[in-house]
Amino acid sequence: MTYRVLLSIAALFCLQAPARAETEVDVMLVLAVDVSRSMDQDEQQLQRAGYVEAFRSPVVHDAIDKGALGRVAVVYVEWSGPSDQKVVVPWTVLGDASSATAFADTLSRAPVGVVFATSISSAIDFSVRLTEESGIVAPRRVIDISGDGPNNTGRTVTAARDEAVAKGFMLNGLPFMLKRPTGRGDIEDLDLYYRDCVIGGPGSFIVPIRDRSQIADAIRTKIIREIAGLLELPLHRAQVPVSTNCRVGEQRSFQPGGQ
Repeated sequence: MTYRVLLSIAALFCLQAPARAETEVDVMLVLAVDVSRSMDQDEQQLQRAGYVEAFRSPVVHDAIDKGALGRVAVVYVEWSGPSDQKVVVPWTVLGDASSATAFADTLSRAPVGVVFATSISSAIDFSVRLTEESGIVAPRRVIDISGDGPNNTGRTVTAARDEAVAKGFMLNGLPFMLKRPTGRGDIEDLDLYYRDCVIGGPGSFIVPIRDRSQIADAIRTKIIREIAGLLELPLHRAQVPVSTNCRVGEQRSFQPGGQ
């Protein structure tokens, strides 16, 4: 190998190293938010406000700062049916209070979508692709899924979950349990469904929301835990260990009045 070739390789490495360093973060976090019609407008607005408030919170800023690199990458996605996934705020690297607040401000100005159907599996698949194609590098990749009903269309949620976990993703859940189930697009014990059928990966957890007053605090606590990787914190346990039917949403969608 000639001296000139060696110089060229060294120069190429010097050019690439800073670029890679700029795309390395402590954690990549996909906020995958349900906007299907079962979520009423008030719930969706409260949910959006909870995320905005969280990224304006000094406690979240402190969690980001305490990471090994002191920066995280976040993307905000709204989802509904199999072909209904929308990036509301694209991948953004947050490294200080200013960048986190700017992310919150951008999110606060975006309209909230309303679409039909609930395909958690498609939201997982979309989130995996979005992460893998981002060009960002992180030791932890987290998909944070919120919703108020089971998967009722697209491929089975457990298949999507298991493939994502096999690729090293952690899937966490934010099941909304604010209304009594009607027997159509929602179910009893949604927390158990999320626990058994949606979340996965070492340290994965759910934070059930049963009252509107809990939304902002729950979202902030969940994001802090995901950013900091605090596995030692107590989990919000589901009610009792049972065998959950992970195809309950698909089965109900074929009944009269299903959605």
